[in-house]
Amino acid sequence: MDPPLHVIRPSHHSPICGASLAWVVSLDSRMDTQPMKTLKKKTVLITGGSRGIGLATVLKFKENGWNVATCGTQESRLKDNPADLKFVCDVANVNEVKNGIEKVAHSFGQIDALVNNAGLAGSNPLSPDSDDDFWLRILDVNLNGTYYMCKYSSPLVPDHTGRIINIASVLALKGVPDQTAYCAAKHAVLGFTRAFAQHLAPRKITVNAICPGWVRTDMAEGRMKEIGITEKDLSASVPLARFVEPVEVADLVYFLATSAAASMITGQALTI
Repeated sequence: MDPPLHVIRPSHHSPICGASLAWVVSLDSRMDTQPMKTLKKKTVLITGGSRGIGLATVLKFKENGWNVATCGTQESRLKDNPADLKFVCDVANVNEVKNGIEKVAHSFGQIDALVNNAGLAGSNPLSPDSDDDFWLRILDVNLNGTYYMCKYSSPLVPDHTGRIINIASVLALKGVPDQTAYCAAKHAVLGFTRAFAQHLAPRKITVNAICPGWVRTDMAEGRMKEIGITEKDLSASVPLARFVEPVEVADLVYFLATSAAASMITGQALTI
């Protein structure tokens, strides 16, 4: 049996779009009406948690006693994940996002921190022969996935203590010739983050973006093979002469999600 559920309802003056609010009211009407037990643990929802930065973030929150929910597109990669709740979800599919958030709501009642980590990268040189479907897919996963998750999760994020962290990229701050789609998507994620931070400011919920450089992940390895360059070559262009470790990004995510020192940081892009 699902545990009793408490859905956090925004006040009448809360700046949440009507569609999201209507969806939460609809969700609440289908839920168990038993009295809610006191929540002792906070809950984090991490998208793209099956590997790389996402998996490191799952482990970071899990070892610190949080309820951890995560999702990915491949069930096989989630099988051994230590998260408390795991579900398959393509963040670019609005119905899958809504179903996933409903699972989190049933299991834990609220989402104290949302980490939008799911992403997709790849070369997309702009020319008359460019693959339009690939361009749209990059935008769908990186931008629309972040938008959907924020739209439908934010009504479940508590006022005053809630935190939202979007994983962007250093390519949200500059351009690379053969990465037009990815650069466009990550620039848009950063703009969305800044605007959404203003949107949720009356509820005292912070919204920030982390912009990692080269991180030692499967995605980075694939990219290096694609362009024919080594980690040693790329590290030479980094001031500290090395790649970022996934756990270092996870540590920054955890700081933004939990530290009182981060309570006045919102609408910012933090590079690492």
